[in-house]
Amino acid sequence: MIDFYLNGKRQRCADVAPDTSILELLRNHLGDTGTKEGCASGDCGACTVAIGEPDGNGHLQYHNANSCITPAHQLHGSHLVTVEGLSRGDALHPAQAAMVACHGSQCGFCTPGIVMSLFTLFEQQRHAPAPLNQQRLESALGGNLCRCTGYRPIRDAALSMTEHPDTHPAWADDPSLADNVAELSRTTNEGSTRCGHFTVPHDLASLRELKRSRPQARLVAGATDLWLETTQQLKPLNDLIDIRRIAELNVIDETADGWWIGAAVTYSRLIPLLADAYPAFEHLMHRFASSQIRNRGTLGGNIANASPIGDTPPVLLALDARLLLDGPGGERQLPLTEFFLDYKQTALADNEFIRAVFLPRPTEAHNLKVWKLSKRREDDISAVLGAFAWRKDKGILRDVRLAFGGMAATPRRARHAEAALEGQPVTAATFAAARSALNGEFSPMTDVRGSSEYRQLAASNLLERLRLMMNEESASSNDHTGAEVTLDAYAH
Repeated sequence: MIDFYLNGKRQRCADVAPDTSILELLRNHLGDTGTKEGCASGDCGACTVAIGEPDGNGHLQYHNANSCITPAHQLHGSHLVTVEGLSRGDALHPAQAAMVACHGSQCGFCTPGIVMSLFTLFEQQRHAPAPLNQQRLESALGGNLCRCTGYRPIRDAALSMTEHPDTHPAWADDPSLADNVAELSRTTNEGSTRCGHFTVPHDLASLRELKRSRPQARLVAGATDLWLETTQQLKPLNDLIDIRRIAELNVIDETADGWWIGAAVTYSRLIPLLADAYPAFEHLMHRFASSQIRNRGTLGGNIANASPIGDTPPVLLALDARLLLDGPGGERQLPLTEFFLDYKQTALADNEFIRAVFLPRPTEAHNLKVWKLSKRREDDISAVLGAFAWRKDKGILRDVRLAFGGMAATPRRARHAEAALEGQPVTAATFAAARSALNGEFSPMTDVRGSSEYRQLAASNLLERLRLMMNEESASSNDHTGAEVTLDAYAH
């Protein structure tokens, strides 16, 4: 039984197959067809909805999500808002009114998803007002594609929402809605249906037992990649264990040496920590997927997925991250460098799961640069991603870590290139040797995102870019005027 609220009204949906998405539940089970299916992969944003979850302070906090790749069972104990639930009779919500006034729609197919992203942006501004600058606007709408209107009127609509009457839906007047949703969130929807199993453990002990008794069951958190197996490959997902409700997997524990980040922590929750500790990593997040994906996807999932083009593993490899693995046999720690074995193969035993990721605390002399090369700025898959960490001691490179995605069957460190740089000064000759070493340790594949030759050349050029930036920064630090050189932390 999935027990949740939809546009202020309680819904109870029984015997729903484990691999049913929110989009399918809306359109096929509930008959609400305002939410559209475009790509069925979380890429176009036409299916965007808003999900409200209790914030622990008696309120509901809303975020946008792709309904095409979000499991319907994860609605249990939440408030789902769709485009049908925004207006108050004939009075439009500011997100809708602004789109009309700015002529932000032509064919209209993508419009419901855009409106829902604007709705969540409006709600965020209502509860935590902040300047709506270009970065926040791009972050909010980066996951919504529009193929005919053009983005200028949509941008104008986003910037002008506050100029319209603050019409709110009728359900927003219900003072008990947040409490009712919070009460439901404390119940469970685990168990079996005639179509399979969707189990929601609430503690580590239950998860360990489930992994012991059902080692072949798939773990699901954000489902932002797993769900493509059913939407794109038409494979059934009939035995799932949802880890999002396990408190121990949702914490960020700070220690003297760094942070243990629970495997179910979403990217959106991780961004403030990265902004303080590793700004270059935080900048990558603005090109990592979209707000819809960042609100649901998890760091643990990006690692466990073991994709050779996952964006976070190369950065974590460069930072010497390590993993805490858990299971019925107990827990163990493993350096991330030993986790990826081959394409989509990891060191996880059948009954193990990732419990947490350790992110070391940076030292004062530590440096990190991250560059992502892709065909599109937002919400695109990397052709090559390079992450470079080092420190300099009297002009000599120390603790050099070079890691790449898109260059091999797994995310991998460039050990030979690291050795060519370690203990050497920042000179053209030093980096020429490193590039020569790099050319010999990868054999990248050719696919739609880039040829093998392109990837090899791009990776080599990133090393040269690193040298030029080091020289720029050295020149800046020696400038008697004290002028700063502002350098991008990611590639366009």
